[in-house]
Amino acid sequence: MTQTELQNALRAAGIENFSGEARILLEEFGDDEAALASALCRRCSRKPLQYIIGRWPFFREEYFVSPDCLIPRSDTEVLVEHLVKTLAQGAHFLDLCTGSGCIAISLAKNRPDLVGAAADISEGALAMAKKNAAHNGVPSLRMFRADVTKPSELAEQFDCIVSNPPYIRTAVVDTLEAELMHEPRIALDGGTDGMDFYRAIVENYAGNLREGGCFAFEFGYDQQKDAAALAAAHGYTFCEIYDYGGNFRAAILKK
Repeated sequence: MTQTELQNALRAAGIENFSGEARILLEEFGDDEAALASALCRRCSRKPLQYIIGRWPFFREEYFVSPDCLIPRSDTEVLVEHLVKTLAQGAHFLDLCTGSGCIAISLAKNRPDLVGAAADISEGALAMAKKNAAHNGVPSLRMFRADVTKPSELAEQFDCIVSNPPYIRTAVVDTLEAELMHEPRIALDGGTDGMDFYRAIVENYAGNLREGGCFAFEFGYDQQKDAAALAAAHGYTFCEIYDYGGNFRAAILKK
């Protein structure tokens, strides 16, 4: 199958980046015509390309992905980049709702001085995060199961508690593009206003922040007002982080 044939099939299926994806599929499966045809069929049914090839780049690393976890996105790199540059030497951090582990692992990989831990409610996600930690050379990164909607059971304190939690409004989830229907709903649905998990983390983990510590959250581009209101309600300062397109993307909440 030629690249032109791949492009035409992907374009007919409504794949926006049909040219780039055709190239990737050919690079991955071009030596096996049957595997290539199978991959194309799955992609045309709108299964995410990342799940088909089983891995995806994020920040300066590569991550294995599966339907057990959200696919790492470039939007999140903005938050990681900010923390890599600004966290104090030797800082302790906790990544909640870690999913593939991309935030915690990229922080640990690019700042070896940091002491990190990561948690998720999903055992499948944690298994993938542990695999990614080993793959990226940070196997000592501590990972454990935690439900952030319940009071923290941790006695230790951290300089930074970071999270990219579910933040899509419940009513919107089922209207999203077809590819997102393959990703775990538990990693997408943020409740009626999309803010359920932020409120839970701030309320349940405030006691795990050291004096002068901060929460570092990724938000939806349209959640700036809600995010600022959450910070104000709990007495935190609010520092916005914007992506390279000038859109609100993340924020630092600090006492």
